[in-house]
Amino acid sequence: MNQILRKQSFSDRVVQIEVEAPLIAKARKPGNFVIVRVGEKGERIPLTISEADPQKGTITLVIQKMGVSSTKIANLNEGEYITDLVGPLGKPTHISKVGTVLACGGGVGVAPLLPIIQGFKEAGNRVVTIIAARTEELVILEEEVRKYSDEMLVMTDDGSYGKQGLITEGMEEIIKREKIDLAVTLGPAIMMKFCALLTQKYDIPTIASLNSIMVDGTGMCGACRVTVGGKTRFTCVDGPEFDAHQIDFDEMISRLGGYRKEEIEKLNR
Repeated sequence: MNQILRKQSFSDRVVQIEVEAPLIAKARKPGNFVIVRVGEKGERIPLTISEADPQKGTITLVIQKMGVSSTKIANLNEGEYITDLVGPLGKPTHISKVGTVLACGGGVGVAPLLPIIQGFKEAGNRVVTIIAARTEELVILEEEVRKYSDEMLVMTDDGSYGKQGLITEGMEEIIKREKIDLAVTLGPAIMMKFCALLTQKYDIPTIASLNSIMVDGTGMCGACRVTVGGKTRFTCVDGPEFDAHQIDFDEMISRLGGYRKEEIEKLNR
């Protein structure tokens, strides 16, 4: 089992934990994820690694309380253990020198975006980052992201912090100002959909990460099926990152809500 060495609360529903996992910390690359399970009969859920420290032998995960399993993990305290932690899984982000990268993260999607931003910056790119949230209290990892960004813009829906507006408004402002060679988007599916529609309008290659629909993480259960370019792909083994302009986001959004009623009932129980 893997011990939680440090825990930090970002808000009532979002926490960050640093977990002892030396082999994963050593092997992890930007874009990789882990499968986490709490309790012998616990559900397997995917979490993208936001940071790793090979020297300390730890990885950092950010968890948002959504259902029973994520709440169980988020409620663990320092010194307690995660029953199972498997990884690193998934194909890592293809990092190369492309020019100017526009990185767009929404909500807890900023956590898995952080190592991608770091990777592109260290590869010699100019990185312009937009992080967005509904309100100021939901903005996370601002200083960590700023460290690896040449320029950063914070946006909130209600204007309580940064600039008021949707993330796509900030994106278009930057796109009209300078040439963007690659865009990366990570966050709620509906946000990624509209980010992709915007960059498609301007013919900017765009990557989106779809880790939110994975279950077993090895391609066996089939729960993470997505349609990309008219073909069925499995997010956990073929992704989690895909060409955002080829993803059928409407299908994905529909499937994400398929068991919402049952999840709410279980959480209430």
